[in-house]
Order: sequence, then structure tokens, then C-alpha cells
Amino acid sequence: MTGKTEEALGYEQARDELVEVVRRLEAGGTSLEESLALWERGEELAKVCRRWLEGARARLDAALAEEEEEKERGK
Repeated sequence: MTGKTEEALGYEQARDELVEVVRRLEAGGTSLEESLALWERGEELAKVCRRWLEGARARLDAALAEEEEEKERGK
């Protein structure tokens, strides 16, 4: 997966595709080569989701820290 592809995928898109990959793997019936390709794609999608979630956590932490600073200044 290239950086551009990762940037183009939103969290929901990556999550939905990951769910589909897992469904296909759990259903079985794919060749070893197909299964490995699906697993690799799933790993890439999981990384994309993780980055989105880490970014959201960082934004939330920053907003909470800013709110706390404003409270401290207001005292």
C-alpha cells in the first residue's frame, strides 16, 4: 500500500474493508496465496485504522489540555 492510498482511505473506509477481509478469511475457501494476500491487506488496513485512532486521541488530548489550561488561567 502506498502512502497516497493510505492517505486517501478514511477511517470508516479502512474499517469496512478490514471487516470484509476478515469475513473472507473466516469463510475460508481461498487458496493459500489468496489468504496470504488478504492477511497482508488486513495488516495494512489495521495500520491505517490505528493511525486514524491515534490521531483522534492526540486531538482529543490536546483539546482537553487546552481546556485545562484555560481553567487554570481563570482561577
